[in-house]
This record gives sequence, C-alpha cells and structure tokens, in this order.
Amino acid sequence: QVHLAESGGGSVQPGGSLRLSCVASTYTVSMAWFRQAPGKEREGVATVYYDGNTAYTKSVKGRFTISKDNAKKTLVLQMNDLKPEDTAIYYCAADSRLLGLGAGYAMWKYWGQGTQVTVSS
Repeated sequence: QVHLAESGGGSVQPGGSLRLSCVASTYTVSMAWFRQAPGKEREGVATVYYDGNTAYTKSVKGRFTISKDNAKKTLVLQMNDLKPEDTAIYYCAADSRLLGLGAGYAMWKYWGQGTQVTVSS
C-alpha cells in the first residue's frame, strides 16, 4: 500500500501561482497530478517519467512545471499564470507500473486525498 499526502492548494487571483507537493510513503515508478473540476471527469495534468521526461496536458503547457525528487519520494507541481479554468481539486496519483497520462485515471492505483485549487478574482 502506498500513501500519498498532498499539500499546497489554496485560492489565488488569475495570474497568480501555487505550488503543490505530494509525499509518497514509498518509492513508486510512476507519479502524476490529476485534477477534477465540478461536473467534469478527472483529467491528467502532468507526469514525470522514470527517465526524467515530463508530459503535460495541452492546457497547462508553458504554465505548469512538474518535478520529482526520488530520494524524498516527493512530487511537486509548480503552477504559474493560473486561470479560472484551472479551478479544481488536484490529486496526486502513483502506481508501481510504468504509466503515463494517456493511461487514464482509472488505471492509476494509488491516490491522495486531493487539494482544492481555486482561481478567482
């Protein structure tokens, strides 16, 4: 069993920044950030692969940066230039298999409790 603990959500004005962190209880091969807005399906936001390569959903490219510290078992999502459409609950996900955003949220085994991000003026 892998436990994931997220932190860093909050409320900001459009154009603002937030930094989300996720600490895992043990090392996992794959980690990613997902988000779910009210009335919408959970979507993959960003992931970092075992070789350091990253992938982002189109709407956040150039604004969000994902990074992973394997020694600290920590996944970080730096979110800049936030927009109202970024408002959602953000979840950290992990799996012992090699997965990417294209796998879809149902494939990921371990989930954090979620942290609310609200972007509003």
